[in-house]
Amino acid sequence: MEVLKRDIRRPPFPLDDPSTVDLPAGHVKHPGQRPLPAPIRFEHNHVFAMRDGVKLQADVFRPVTSDAEPVPAIISWGPYGKTSTGALTIAWAPLRSGVPKSKLSGYDSFEGLDPAEWVSRGYAIVNVDSRGSGDSEGDLRFWGTPEGQDGHDFIEQIAAQPWCSGRVALAGNSWLAMAQWFIAREQPPHLTCIAPMEGLSDVLRENVARGGIDNSGFLRMIASVLMGRGEQEDVARMLETDPFRNEYWDDKRGDFNKIQVPAYIVASYSTGLHNPGSFRAFEEISHSKKWLSVHSTQEWHDIVSDARTEDLAKFFDFYMKDVKNNWEETSPVRLSLLGFNVPNEVYSLPSLPWTQSNPRSLKLHLHPNQSLTPTPNTTTTTLPYQADVPAQQADNDPGELRFTHTFPQRTLLAGPSKLVVHLSAELQNDLDVYYINMPLSDLGVASAADVPMAVSLKYFGPTGQLRASMRHVKKVPPGEVVRLEGGERLVLKIAGHDMAPADFEETQGTFRVVNEGRHYVHFGGERENYLEVYTL
Repeated sequence: MEVLKRDIRRPPFPLDDPSTVDLPAGHVKHPGQRPLPAPIRFEHNHVFAMRDGVKLQADVFRPVTSDAEPVPAIISWGPYGKTSTGALTIAWAPLRSGVPKSKLSGYDSFEGLDPAEWVSRGYAIVNVDSRGSGDSEGDLRFWGTPEGQDGHDFIEQIAAQPWCSGRVALAGNSWLAMAQWFIAREQPPHLTCIAPMEGLSDVLRENVARGGIDNSGFLRMIASVLMGRGEQEDVARMLETDPFRNEYWDDKRGDFNKIQVPAYIVASYSTGLHNPGSFRAFEEISHSKKWLSVHSTQEWHDIVSDARTEDLAKFFDFYMKDVKNNWEETSPVRLSLLGFNVPNEVYSLPSLPWTQSNPRSLKLHLHPNQSLTPTPNTTTTTLPYQADVPAQQADNDPGELRFTHTFPQRTLLAGPSKLVVHLSAELQNDLDVYYINMPLSDLGVASAADVPMAVSLKYFGPTGQLRASMRHVKKVPPGEVVRLEGGERLVLKIAGHDMAPADFEETQGTFRVVNEGRHYVHFGGERENYLEVYTL
């Protein structure tokens, strides 16, 4: 099918010729940034041709000794500027997500690994401008088979470099993680392992139309800052043209059965954008050489943390260098639970709690007095909420129902939640329903009140959303009651708008509310309303 595009060409400017320079130990790119702990050979703007002749630009950072002693290579594949040259950097994040300027060398690719750290550990870091981004030729593409084919071709060329040992890995966060699902499914022969650290795996169902609701605002914002020398695939217009499943959207869903290499997968509570994909990847990769680490901070903070670096190095050393460090004895799942008023805890588990043969769960029933209890409700009534109030996504918007449960003893909640609720709309033939991390010292603030209201910095619990007509492909007559399922104190909030904080403070107030009038929650009779959660 035809793929719609938009022009992202920037004004012409001269392209630097390929160059090679040796950066000495102690070199500082910009004042205040991390000095290089070891000498690095920096190959800038080197060109690699894809199977159709399109040329991609890459920066290679490797030990100065790698001409004589080849090393394994780790690729960061993305559109954000191969060496901190794009519009997006960690400085763009609120409070820099707790990552001080001195932590990074400035030679890193946004959401990738820092050459200052990894070259000194005996690896080459390769930062790529993916097709159509930065200085690379072609039109910019958003994942899928074409992106995977480019990655395949690039990996095989890197493996053939005289300085490379022939072992190549992929690593990175967000976009750089998402690209790995599609590159790895192409099974390039020299791809040794992958490290996708938080990346969605189904663009349609997990992001731009989660639950059948247009949720493309974040992707539109990201698309607006990506620049190149050609056009960009227009995912937002593709959604407007056909929001339902078709060959275009199916190709942007990761096929994990085709991933055959060891996988180091990371997830957290700081983004609803990536969590479903990270968990689904771990569940659906069919081999046993896979590990999931669920941490308790935020993705950009975590990827450069000392703890993550040491753990990831152990994984890479085992598969890329044959270091006998007993990596494969690592627990398949390491699940951090947020302690709120007590320290966070990490649980080492053989599998995800909710995929075990007899998972433990707790069913809490909604009551008209807006409580959640293990006892079913017997009262017949309705509760209204105003579904068309403006939503600022700054917490405590009006038009929200709030149900609470106080636990009588210490309880560990782990896993996805499931909500069953009976709703109706007053004026329209469809309805949307929504239900609903970092050390302060690292953020440089004194209290939680000083932390910006952004989803990347504050965790408000799991969220879900569903458009009623998407449970079946039909509209809902006004007034008809429909049954919807979606997956200290537990609080359940229900509204007609997204209640999670905006991704960034700059996007507060931009959420588009499409509901009209009041919606109702119906109780009584055979209408069982409940929230089910998994426990440890």
